[in-house]
Amino acid sequence: MSKRTLPSNASVVSQGQDGRLVAPAATRNADALCDLLKHWAPNTGSALEIASGTGQHVSAFARSLPDLNWQPTEIEAARRASIDAYTTDLPNVANAVTLDATARGWHEGFAGQNLIVLINLVHLISWPEAQVLISEAARALAPQGRFILYGPFKRLGQLTSDGDQRFHDALVQQDPEIGYKDDRDISNWMAAQSLSVLKIAEMPANNLAFVAEKSGT
Repeated sequence: MSKRTLPSNASVVSQGQDGRLVAPAATRNADALCDLLKHWAPNTGSALEIASGTGQHVSAFARSLPDLNWQPTEIEAARRASIDAYTTDLPNVANAVTLDATARGWHEGFAGQNLIVLINLVHLISWPEAQVLISEAARALAPQGRFILYGPFKRLGQLTSDGDQRFHDALVQQDPEIGYKDDRDISNWMAAQSLSVLKIAEMPANNLAFVAEKSGT
């Protein structure tokens, strides 16, 4: 994934204690995401989080779903250190590893996942990069594995709040290749990768969560 210039409000992070980074957005949405996962995630197996960020999410997920074995991933070294600081006492979380999920072929190193989770990334990458990410995630899933994709999206080609319009415009002004993706395009591309969309859930702050399942036995 190429390094992109993002507006200042795209990723707000502060320094916490013991090497832990704190993202206010992750603090706000962790409970809602845990509730979503409790309903749609498998109870056991291997779970991969793409772009784990500060580690706040994966630590919450691991506590909420203790019988899943979690593998966090992150490109930035400082954030990998933060992830490990959050999860050091959690027996069902492995040390964070490097993953560029927009690179072709990464599924080969992460095969057989029962769950893949991606929070708040696809609006920060291009559509071709998002397509690669989704297709690679589909290949990394075991049959009947679940892929949960969360973030801000257009609905039927439209931005549906003033805040979304401002944020999308700021993203595109910084980098015309990025910005909000359309819910129809996401659903159609998932279907093309043998991912059946089971649910598109309305989430807090006008976000959506796509819950998809890989076909096959």
